[in-house]
Amino acid sequence: MPYRLLCLALLPLALAACQGSNPYVASGKPLPPAPPQAAGTFDASAYPTPPRDYGRYRSWSWRNSQPPGGLANATPGQLADAVSSALDQHGLRPAHNAPADLLVSADVRLERRLRQVRDYDYDPYYGPYPYGSVGYGGYRNGYGAYGSVPIVRTYQVEVMVVRIDLFDARNGQPVWSASAESGSDKDSPRERESALRESVSKAMSGYPPS
Repeated sequence: MPYRLLCLALLPLALAACQGSNPYVASGKPLPPAPPQAAGTFDASAYPTPPRDYGRYRSWSWRNSQPPGGLANATPGQLADAVSSALDQHGLRPAHNAPADLLVSADVRLERRLRQVRDYDYDPYYGPYPYGSVGYGGYRNGYGAYGSVPIVRTYQVEVMVVRIDLFDARNGQPVWSASAESGSDKDSPRERESALRESVSKAMSGYPPS
């Protein structure tokens, strides 16, 4: 009881404190006026980058007017022909007497790769009576099991890597790039040219990106 009476006695004091003036007063300075050039300035960082329209790229030419170089097993002419053919299959035509939409650069180089092959070395059949053996009164059935041990062989191979880069001809910005590789251990020139064209075709298979 005394506790309840004490709470009732303090209640008017608490209500009077709540109704007192607030010592904290909101205040602030007005924002400065925007500079005159703000109305005509576009802040690109405030908007997401619009998706690139690959459909407007229809023609191309070599970047810096330099066709791609070659290697001992791929002449410059072979690489240039392979790239030109792959671009044509994707609707890109060489620019003639007009500015190009795309600038193209390509190169081929030899690189070494490590390959691993897993083989299994099978052990002989184990058991006291393999395949049955002669005992008292004739043959008796035997038992046993085959065992195998994995063997990993590592070897080095040489591959031919083709890289293709596309740039916007208006501003020089990168548009798309890709690379692909194939084995360089081809015997005849025809096989090496076929491998080169296969690498270029695989590199261009992702254009335009989805």
